[in-house]
This record gives sequence, structure tokens and C-alpha cells, in this order.
Amino acid sequence: MTPGASARPVCSRSRLWAAALLGSGFMAAQPLSRMLRQLLRSSARSCSSGAPVTQPRPGESARAASEELSRRRQFLREHAAPFSAFLTDSFGRQHSYLRISLTEKCNLRCQYCMPEEGVPLTPKVNLLTTEEILTLARLFVKEGIDKIRLTGGEPLIRPDVVDIVAQLQQLEGLRTIGVTTNGINLARLLPQLQKAGLSAINISLDTLVPAKFEFIVRRKGFHKVMEGIHKAIELGYNPVKVNCVVMRGLNEDELLDFAALTKGLPLDVRFIEYMPFDGNKWNFKKMVSYKEMLDTIRQQWPELEKLPEEESSTAKAFKIPGFQGQISFITSMSEHFCGTCNRLRITADGNLKVCLFGNSEVSLRDHLRAGASEQELLRIIGAAVGRKKRQHAGMFSISQMKNRPMILIELFLMFHDSPPANPSISSWDPLDVQGLRPKMSFSSQMVTLWKGYRVPQTPPLAQQRLGSGCFQRHYTSHADSDANSKCLSPGSWAPAAPSGPQLTSEQLTHVDSEGRAAMVDVGRKPDTERVAVASAVVLLGPVAFKLVQQNQLKKGDALVVAQLAGIQAAKVTSQLIPLCHHVALSHVQVQLELDSTRHAVRIQASCRARGPTGVEMEALASAAVASLTLYDMCKAVSRDIVLEEIKLISKTGGQRGDFHRA
Repeated sequence: MTPGASARPVCSRSRLWAAALLGSGFMAAQPLSRMLRQLLRSSARSCSSGAPVTQPRPGESARAASEELSRRRQFLREHAAPFSAFLTDSFGRQHSYLRISLTEKCNLRCQYCMPEEGVPLTPKVNLLTTEEILTLARLFVKEGIDKIRLTGGEPLIRPDVVDIVAQLQQLEGLRTIGVTTNGINLARLLPQLQKAGLSAINISLDTLVPAKFEFIVRRKGFHKVMEGIHKAIELGYNPVKVNCVVMRGLNEDELLDFAALTKGLPLDVRFIEYMPFDGNKWNFKKMVSYKEMLDTIRQQWPELEKLPEEESSTAKAFKIPGFQGQISFITSMSEHFCGTCNRLRITADGNLKVCLFGNSEVSLRDHLRAGASEQELLRIIGAAVGRKKRQHAGMFSISQMKNRPMILIELFLMFHDSPPANPSISSWDPLDVQGLRPKMSFSSQMVTLWKGYRVPQTPPLAQQRLGSGCFQRHYTSHADSDANSKCLSPGSWAPAAPSGPQLTSEQLTHVDSEGRAAMVDVGRKPDTERVAVASAVVLLGPVAFKLVQQNQLKKGDALVVAQLAGIQAAKVTSQLIPLCHHVALSHVQVQLELDSTRHAVRIQASCRARGPTGVEMEALASAAVASLTLYDMCKAVSRDIVLEEIKLISKTGGQRGDFHRA
């Protein structure tokens, strides 16, 4: 049998099979949508590879075979089930591209990506595990994601990156696995990554001058990056994408040198407009616009040709006639491409971002660890995607917005802001988006505080004699932004904040003129130093008190767990209290003291921050959650536990004056 004769029945069977499925009554079922999409993708892959799906029979023209192919692809397009509703936003954009950050860590310190002083990294326990990454990837691919890019930080410093790629390769329906890397470890790992299934590579390189490379990234390694680029070419990757962030006064004079690289190498050099993120000191004067870059290159190569733009592409591509590679421009600042955005991002700590420049995130990690079902996760994802805005805020507005430093998001995804849902389109239950919240951002001032504040070493558990003759266990904690910071030390209660004039309002601040609940606008309020102290008392009863005092609970050390819970609660208060603003805390302190006369634990929590709004709620949430945690640790021993006296002790800073409880 000839190759042409064997190919035709296979495609015909696929067509008949699809038609049979369509008539089976399962049109709305998810598996049908998946199968039809795979048929369409298979057809598209065969066509784009350059090999025809069917070879013409003797006497049959190539044109007839081409028409047959077109009819089959058209049939599948017309009859395929709709793209996943969970990944389609209210403007009809279908998100088929997912970027997953594997780590926040990086072995470079690029000036546009990370503040010079570094950033506080998320504790390892709060980062996604390998299994959680794969669980989320499977869920997204099942819904229609066909491209995943691994990012960081620097993804190739994660020890199990090769294994992650290999396991992603097993996901049915996933067509592309890419990585965005700084190239330092690429030459060493690429053969293993290619074998595991890596199909696309983006390498960051902002200069071709070794000395300037060290200045920009604050580290050595230029020759390792170049070795990685050539290793990728050697192994057959085509094109190898090279990302270059262009900054005025730093590397805009190298535009022609980068473009010249494409003459003899299969590179796609992508010039990226300088973007604002916390800590990179962005200003308009540093940004070199796409049109300015294009004019510079056209002066050298006036015959520069514009290439057709691919659907959902973030880059405007050009080619110099006779050159092997091409150049591209990513114009996220001067000419946004929000209208065709098909990208979603999962940060290393498990938050879903629907826009690179948006400051709203939803924690998939928290819901995953809380035991959310697949359907519940999909509703949460669908709600976030459904609330995505039409476009980001614009070049000058973005520069004023708070966002994570680039290192805490990942490198070079271009997709845009996340928004209020369209009530006429979205039908998501608001109870299913409880994880949606503004993300935590670190201002330069907070980072400075983090760096300058010395977290004390953990001293041994201290036992102090009380007047009754009993020993007392006293716990205190100090933390900036690290949920794992823990300090157990002897000491006295923190001094109360000084009292002062108290300005009160006769109107509720969280109610608008029509009596509806509303978030207070603090945008025009000045930043001041804010401190708040709150307390709580947990009456344990004699049995539970003795077990806590002697640290003999089966669940573990109740005071340590409650202490850490109080710290964590302070940091996520805005996620728990709907109208609270997110506050970047510079200091959290939680103290727990045993009171043998009442068989109780006294809790005191203090919070400090510099900003336009106070931290009373953070202190109260810290004390309350610490007391609830003690209840949880001890409830197996006794249900007769009482939580009482949760109250604000003092607050300082702000226009309303200081407060001190008598």
C-alpha cells in the first residue's frame, strides 16, 4: 500500500469518529471538548510541520489534497466544543498559555528585576511543592492550556527542574514546554532538559560587553550565558530567543550589535521596553520606546521587513533580508497588546496572577492545601480569570502602582491587569473567590527595614517563677515578613503606647454616602509610622493548662504554634477582613505568657508599619488567631476553654491621634 493510500483512511476515520461523538449527546462534556481540541491540534501540527496530512493518489492533484485538508480542519473548528469557560475572561480572551514560577531565588541581581539590596524571600514552606506544581499544571492542561513556560527567579537553580519538565511532558494535550533563564546553568543542564521534553528556550542577555554585563547583573557569568546560547543552537533549538531589556544610558547603544547577531545565528533577539516594578527605580527617561529602537535599526538596515504577527503574540517581529534569525520588539509600555492576551501566571508561592501589571492575586496554594476539590479550584480560577480587565492601566499609571519586585513574579511575561467582574457575563459565586486579594508588595523602605532589622537568635525556653511558686513559660516573637521567624525568650510585656489626643468621627469610615459598605480611600493620606498593640486571654482550665505548661500536648508545643499563627494572621489580615487595606508590615511581635492563678494564657500582639493607614486590625487579628490556635491545640483535652478580652491596648500614628486604653 502506498503512503498516500494509507494516510487517507486514517484521517477519514478521525472525521467519522468526531462526527459520531457529536451525535452522541455528550457535546457539553469536558472529555469531548478535549478530544476535539486534540484532533484540531494534531491537524494543525501536521500542517505546520511542512508534511501534508494526506498524500495525493495517483492522478489526484496536490490542490485537491490541500482542499480536503482544509475541509477537515474547518469541520473540526466548527464542531469543536467551546474553549474552557474557566479560562475564558469576560472579553472572550481564551487563556491557553500558563507561566509557572519555580522559585523566587536567582543567582544574578539584574538592576531592572531586583532591588540592589535584595528582597525578602518567601519561606520555603510557603512555596509550591513539586507535587503541587504538577497538580495545578494537570488541572490547567485538562482545561485547555497547551503551553507552559517555567520561570523564576531563575528556574534552572531548582534541583528538580529536569524531573518537573519530564513529568510535564507526560501531560496529554500539552504541546510546548518552555523555560526563561538567565543562562548561567543552561549549557550544563540543557542536554538533560531536552531529553526530558523541553521544547522552547528564552535566554536573558542585556549586553554583549562582559564588563557591562557584570554592572547590569551585579555578578560575573557573561561567558557562561554565551556558552548556553551556543549550546541551545547546537542542540537544534530554532529559534533561540534572547531577551534584552533596553535601558537608556546603559545599553541602547548596543541595538545594532544585537541585531547583527541574527545574521549568522538562528536567534530571535527580543528588545523589551523597560518596565516598572518595585525597587527598580523606573522612570520615563530610562525607557527606550519601540519606535525609537525601530528607527535606530532601520537607519542601518532600511530594508528591514515586518513579519506577520502570530495570534496572541506579545512581540512585533522583523527580519533583515538575508539574515538567518530575526528581531522582535515587546512593547508592553508604549503599545500594549492586552486585547490578544492569552497568558496566566502562577507565582512561586502559589498565587494566580491574571496580569503582569495587576496587583490582585488569588492563592491557589492555600485552597489546594485546604483540600479544595478540582471543581472548587476551577471555580476559583474561573472567577479570577473572569475578573480580568480589558487592558492594563497605561504606562504612566503603571509606574505609580504597587506591584511585586520582578524577581518575586518571574521574568518577562506580558499580560495585563485583573479587575472587577462583568456582572452581565460572569456568574461566579463570590464565596468561591475568598482567596482573591491584593498581592503583597515590598517598597524600597520596607526592604531597607528588613535588611537593617536584626532578628534575634532563638534563646532557650525560659521558666520564670511566679508569686504562686509555679514556673511560667514565656514566649515572645520577632518577625519582619518571615512567617517562620520565631523567638522564644524571657522578658516582660511590651510597654504600652503613650496616650494622646483622640480624634473621633461621628460617621462610620467604611460606609459611603448612600449607606453601603465601602473601602476607605487612603491614596491621599501621608505615610506615617504606625504601631498598634492588642491582647487576648485564653482560659484553659487546670488540666489543659498543666499540659501546655509542661509542653506535653500530643499535638506539640501549643505556645510555639500559636505564636507563629499570630504572626501569620497579622500578615494576611487584609485577606480575612474584606475592607482592610493591605499593609506591608515592618515588624510583628507576639508574646504568650502563662498565668497559673487563672490557668490562662495571656497573649499580646504588636504590629508596626509605615504607611497611610493604621495596623490596629493586624494586631487584633494576630491576638485573636493566636487564641483560636491555642483552643485548637487544646480542644482534645477540654472543650471548656474560654476566649476573652480580645481588645486593642494602644495605637500610635495617624491623623486621628494616639489611643491608649486606661
